Amino acid sequence: MVNDQFLLPQPDEDSAPFWDGCARGELLVQRCANCGRPRIPPRPMCPSCRSSASGWEQLSGRGTVWSLVVPHPPLLAAYAAVAPYNVVVVALDEDPGLRMVGNVVTGPDAPLNSVDPSTLGIGDAVEVVFDTPVDGIAMPRWRRAG
Repeated sequence: MVNDQFLLPQPDEDSAPFWDGCARGELLVQRCANCGRPRIPPRPMCPSCRSSASGWEQLSGRGTVWSLVVPHPPLLAAYAAVAPYNVVVVALDEDPGLRMVGNVVTGPDAPLNSVDPSTLGIGDAVEVVFDTPVDGIAMPRWRRAG
């Protein structure tokens, strides 16, 4: 979905608990109730054992920058207005195979361009923060840890 500013997720039956957790300031991961494998993004079936049974658990919200880019040029006008900004892939501390895409910002509700992309590096420690809900959806972002 696109609002007047940015792309927004479209929660569905599988992802709704994740987005509800974000609204509460919690980073949740779906975990297979059969084999125990965590999965991001949430989906109806475990890719390991094919079970449809799952549950949710809260993560620490800490991780490291695994990859980063600076989009050139941004695809939507709203993103061009805040360029340059970073897009990172964060490997989560609980399981480095769990990775989330987001942006490193200076804190909750900070703009996407609040951190100079040239100051970021692979391996930087980060922790989750949440933007104020937009259209009812709180977005996880990242800030430097510490």
